Amino acid sequence: MKISEIQELLDAEVVCGEDLLEKEVYAACGSDMMSDVLAYVKDQAVLLTGLVNTQVVRTAEMMDMVCIVFVRSKSPTEDMIAMARESGMVLLKTRKRMYEACGKLYVGGLRGNGVAT
Repeated sequence: MKISEIQELLDAEVVCGEDLLEKEVYAACGSDMMSDVLAYVKDQAVLLTGLVNTQVVRTAEMMDMVCIVFVRSKSPTEDMIAMARESGMVLLKTRKRMYEACGKLYVGGLRGNGVAT
């Protein structure tokens, strides 16, 4: 699924990375616990989170993620935006809650990363 499709499905605002919306992603993860992201995410994925601090961008960068979606109208800080730009990462924000956002992406065809929990 292209990031532009994720933006459309979630009625999301692009915070940064407008030029990267045609990148393909193959998995998604929804979590506010970065330790879970580190433990269970593989492949290039989208991270959905309501957590707003620089650790989110650092974690996504370590996991080779290409997009972070902030749920519940959370807005990343200027530091986070600068870090994401430097890493070539797309930041989106949506008014949807985590549950609804994950469900819309799943129904739209974006699956998890295949790791059993």
